Amino acid sequence: MEIPLLKSVLLLLVSFFSGLFYYRLSVLSLSDRRLSDKKPNFIIILADDIGWGDLGANWGMRKDTPNLDRMAAEGMRFVDFHSAASTCSPSRASLLTGRLGLRNGVTHNFAVSSVGGLPLNETTLADVLKEAGYLTAVIGKWHLGHNGPYHPNLRGFDYYFGIPYSNDMGCTDTPGYNLPPCPACPQHSTTASTKKRDCYDDVALPLFENFTIIQQPVNLTSLAAKYTEKAIQFIHSASQSGHPFFLYLALAHMHVPLVLAEPPWNMSCPDPYGVSLREMDALIGQIKDKVDSIAKENTFLWFTGDNGPWSEKCEFAGSVGPYTGEWQRRRDGSSAKQTTWEGGHRVPTLAYWAGKIPANVTSSAMLSTLDIFPTLVSLANASLPPNRRFDGMDASEVLFSQSDKGHKTLFHPNSGAAGKSGEIQALRLDQFKAFYLTGGAKACDGSIGRERFHQPPLIFNLQCDMQEQEPLAKTSAEYHAILPAVTKALHIILQDVATDNISMADYSHDPAVMPCCNPQHLACRCQGTCSSSFLGRHGHVVD
Repeated sequence: MEIPLLKSVLLLLVSFFSGLFYYRLSVLSLSDRRLSDKKPNFIIILADDIGWGDLGANWGMRKDTPNLDRMAAEGMRFVDFHSAASTCSPSRASLLTGRLGLRNGVTHNFAVSSVGGLPLNETTLADVLKEAGYLTAVIGKWHLGHNGPYHPNLRGFDYYFGIPYSNDMGCTDTPGYNLPPCPACPQHSTTASTKKRDCYDDVALPLFENFTIIQQPVNLTSLAAKYTEKAIQFIHSASQSGHPFFLYLALAHMHVPLVLAEPPWNMSCPDPYGVSLREMDALIGQIKDKVDSIAKENTFLWFTGDNGPWSEKCEFAGSVGPYTGEWQRRRDGSSAKQTTWEGGHRVPTLAYWAGKIPANVTSSAMLSTLDIFPTLVSLANASLPPNRRFDGMDASEVLFSQSDKGHKTLFHPNSGAAGKSGEIQALRLDQFKAFYLTGGAKACDGSIGRERFHQPPLIFNLQCDMQEQEPLAKTSAEYHAILPAVTKALHIILQDVATDNISMADYSHDPAVMPCCNPQHLACRCQGTCSSSFLGRHGHVVD
């Protein structure tokens, strides 16, 4: 589609979607409302780059999560719960489709200039629930495509408020804590370039409400408060309508830059990570309090993370708890985010539904964010999309303490460290963990573990070695007993994917698709509310 035509289409869509959420509230029939009373509300809260050990109820080394700890005491805590990938876009795509990246096409992160996003032939959880009569909203980080038809308002969500990708993928005037510290957006075109490693100054980070950029660069110091305000407004309005709702709240916490109340250039704060963690916890506490006040008995709240902590950010990264991946650490590099070690994808997870999910229960069932899609579809009495296969399971019986059985096998795709992104070269089988490939991610000290292939694979018994220190001896009876099952499981999943209806994501780049409210200004700076536009190939407005 040509860019001028694309913009015309988008402008038409802006007018159509503006106020759509409130329009849907007003046109609900009485019969619709009676039907919706039987369906639960769903709130999925996804933290960014949070560590398993960050949650006080998990590890006890921090006291920064009193609200989440209270939720754990009032609901179910999962100790063997995993993200479907260990980096941003793939884990989010899998959450919203119930399918691994090899199936849904999203194998690595989308960029500021990415033309594509989550493939259009993939059906999202929001699509299914909207068809089932739900009001749907996404608040926070999207990172599944911002250009044209990949926008969240066109992927099943009635309402969108947030940033289109990670909070470090654009300059701001409140850059926060990072390694290295990033400069604020340039104010004038004569400003000398101050670009540093891991810093973005090509375009300012935008804040969207539906299709409109309402602030660029976004003020990161007030972003959490805005998310809380919009989430509470959505919960209230949807509850008043009597219609069931689905809220996907994808937080910027705990991704760098960590933004604190004090000026970001004042680096005297002894624990910026802890301060940011407490802010996230307070936000979640406000959301839960709102649910408890107006829709307690009919709202299911599920908290989890997109991947483990980003180790190369040092003191600005979270804790993996006991899942340290010692085998890798002894050989340099990180064993957290981007890797298939437990610290990369084992995430803190809580489920809360007053009167339905039992209180103060710890589940050791092996589950995944892949299970969110089929579980919510089942609870909504809806149907899974046809002509495709799913990697998640309906975890309802586990949630209601009717079963303690999760997955027998989980597959962990390469996610930006060693190997080709999306390929499966690590897996869990019961308590055993097998690696056909290791290395490739940067640690705090700057070291990067050498990419190593393992044939036959390294196999760890996590039941007695959660730190992944020593693999089973390849001459041992235990190794020989489990190896055939590991080999068979990997063969089955690869054969299954090869015969599935799979998608291919468009990972091409074009500077013209970068979100920009004022291409005439350096870094796309604007004041107040403005209409969304795209940055032309030569920095001109595209009509």
